[in-house]
Amino acid sequence: MRIDILSVLPELLESPLQHSIMKRAQEKGFLEVHIHQLRQWAVNEYGQVDDYQYGGGAGMVMMCEPLAKAIESLSKERKPARPGDRGGYDEVIFLTPDGEMLNQKMANAISLKENLLIVCGHYKGIDERIREHFVTKEISIGDYVLSGGELAAAVLVDTIGRLIPGVLNDETSALTDSFQDNLLAPPVYTRPEDFRGWKVPEALMSGNHKLIDEWKYEQSLARTKERRPDLLKEKE
Repeated sequence: MRIDILSVLPELLESPLQHSIMKRAQEKGFLEVHIHQLRQWAVNEYGQVDDYQYGGGAGMVMMCEPLAKAIESLSKERKPARPGDRGGYDEVIFLTPDGEMLNQKMANAISLKENLLIVCGHYKGIDERIREHFVTKEISIGDYVLSGGELAAAVLVDTIGRLIPGVLNDETSALTDSFQDNLLAPPVYTRPEDFRGWKVPEALMSGNHKLIDEWKYEQSLARTKERRPDLLKEKE
């Protein structure tokens, strides 16, 4: 998978994507992440990419021209990977508080794509015409507002990147994460077996895989009922 990211503050993305699992994913060749400074396509020599809102109001708006030029330029570079491919990007994603809420089901679907372009908003947002004519998917990571889309982009890349086959050392690990089956993950334990009199549940120490699987499912179900009953309604 290749992911291109458009940003006016690319330095905010460097650290999250250059460590741990995302670093290994790129080193192994399972994932390519390219961060592009939007000011390369600025409207003047001063690097301008934003302007005042029509109709008044606080906050600057990212302009049509630099965003359109950037998206078109990068799209042309994404040539078809195989005969029959359409080229360009499978999705042009804009991160925005009023987008569709990111969840595991969406992450699973996006992780199957080959080419993604993520547009990071900043200031008061981006000109609506870019959303209407270029963006194919709008995503929110929660009901709150960030200073820009960079941190949300890092969350999205991490969420989908770890699902790419081969990225995790144990490929079954992602399949047992919370939300994969609309259930929260069960409690987990490690050594020592007895710490200050707090013991690991007997089922986990039994060596009986059927019993262990049943215990984990029961714990997942109980935890979901207690903390996220809305997920069980979706499961129905």
